[in-house]
Amino acid sequence: MFEITEAAQTTAGIVFLAAITVTSGGWFLTRVSLGSVEATEFQRSFFRAGHAHAGTLIILGLLCLLFTEATALTGFWQWLSRTGVLVAAILMPAGFFLSATGQGRTTPNRLIGLLWLGAGFLIAGLGTCGIGLLLG
Repeated sequence: MFEITEAAQTTAGIVFLAAITVTSGGWFLTRVSLGSVEATEFQRSFFRAGHAHAGTLIILGLLCLLFTEATALTGFWQWLSRTGVLVAAILMPAGFFLSATGQGRTTPNRLIGLLWLGAGFLIAGLGTCGIGLLLG
């Protein structure tokens, strides 16, 4: 077994508290579903995708945070392994939600770039964590 460093413990605590904000996305989606918030079909699908990615990536990010503790990674590589997926958990949902904002929108605006930036962090974080675990 391994011990959790203070840095990982602090990060996990912040992430758990921040995860509470995902409930506001659920509340917003409920309002969209009930028709209290007007949205196009495109917007509904992007709002659902943003909410789903937020929850899923937070869980995956917490796993990477813990598994990084079992690696010999240091410095930048440790940071990327520990937090890359958590950065993606912010950027990707932001890309979905923010690129769909605006009355009657049927296509994403330029903020869709946040989604792709987040995807880069997701790939980098997962890859670094996986390689770090394989190398020991």
